[in-house]
Amino acid sequence: QVQLVESGGGLVQAGGSLSLSCAASGIRFSSYAMGWFRQAPGEEREFVALISRYSTVTRYADSVKGRFSISRDNAKNTVHLQMNSLKFEDTAVYYCAAGDNIATMQSSGGVYAWGKGTPVTVFS
Repeated sequence: QVQLVESGGGLVQAGGSLSLSCAASGIRFSSYAMGWFRQAPGEEREFVALISRYSTVTRYADSVKGRFSISRDNAKNTVHLQMNSLKFEDTAVYYCAAGDNIATMQSSGGVYAWGKGTPVTVFS
């Protein structure tokens, strides 16, 4: 019954920006930390950004720090990822995730639910 549905992926030129959204249903949204993960071809899924229940704490992978920003709207049951200064190496399928807290989610161990993913392709 828990559903996480991503949207906003697509093609974007290197240096450009893209915004991803995730709509959650079937859960008490504010009870969960949320995050974004990505998986590039031939690579394992990795954490990109995490946000605590009430947006007091965020955490970013070193590779995206300063370029990406995660946010959430508990009234709308949505979480977003604003991606700026995109690089070719950002190309991946991006997944929305819900979990217990950001510490346990970072390695995927604390993830309770996953979205199906939205692809992002960065070209030059």
